[in-house]
Amino acid sequence: MKYLLGSMLLLLGFFRANAAQVDTVTIFSKAMHKSLKCVVITPDSHKDNQQQYPVVYILHGYSGNYADYVRKIPAIAAVADAYQMILVFPDGGYSSWYLDSPVDSGIRFETYVGTEIPAYIDEHYRTMPSREHRAITGLSMGGHGALYLAIRHQETFGAAGSMSGGVDFRPFPNNWDIAKRLGTFKENSGNWDQNVVVNQLSRLKNDSLSIIIDCGVKDFFIDVNRQLHQQMLEQGISHDYIERAGAHTWDYWSNAIMYQLFYFHRFFK
Repeated sequence: MKYLLGSMLLLLGFFRANAAQVDTVTIFSKAMHKSLKCVVITPDSHKDNQQQYPVVYILHGYSGNYADYVRKIPAIAAVADAYQMILVFPDGGYSSWYLDSPVDSGIRFETYVGTEIPAYIDEHYRTMPSREHRAITGLSMGGHGALYLAIRHQETFGAAGSMSGGVDFRPFPNNWDIAKRLGTFKENSGNWDQNVVVNQLSRLKNDSLSIIIDCGVKDFFIDVNRQLHQQMLEQGISHDYIERAGAHTWDYWSNAIMYQLFYFHRFFK
């Protein structure tokens, strides 16, 4: 794995002479009747030719926003040039969990991120508009969101990843505003059961999605990730699963995102 990371860093260094374009756009949601910001990184070549590009959607965590990755991991822009892909960083709200909330009609982030934003990106950029050329990943709340959206929208996404994902949040009934999106666990356990990643697996057939899951061994989500991994093994669902030293930190995600983008690059090829 160290050799792989070194190869990726050499490749990124080779492309650093180019300058990927980092833009902030505003995308309107019909479902929520409001506009939110979104960072879009396009390869330097996007402005000069008619080439079409695959797209990776990258979701932030709880309390974060659309700008987290470019602020915390500025080197991520070089990946757009290195792998000739478009990177899209939606805003998922402070604590949406990327759900269409059954208790709050103003929270429709499954619809927004799962359908409205890809439609906007395909309309305004030279994308390769097929599931074989779309991937989605994220960290923490965004790790849940990426797997949740990809499994439920397999017509849109062909590959998905999770970094330190909250793939089963039922062990944490009082955390991260989840009760505001689903109702309290005690009184609305059905809502919780229906919206965790581990209970979406029946929608998958082997190889219907290309999946990579990554979590640090000192992360508070490590147990639910291990349980997800085991369930996927038992159900014969192909996936890559990684555990490494590390915790729920940007140091960990700065490394993890590079592996995930390389994984998607190989998937697109």
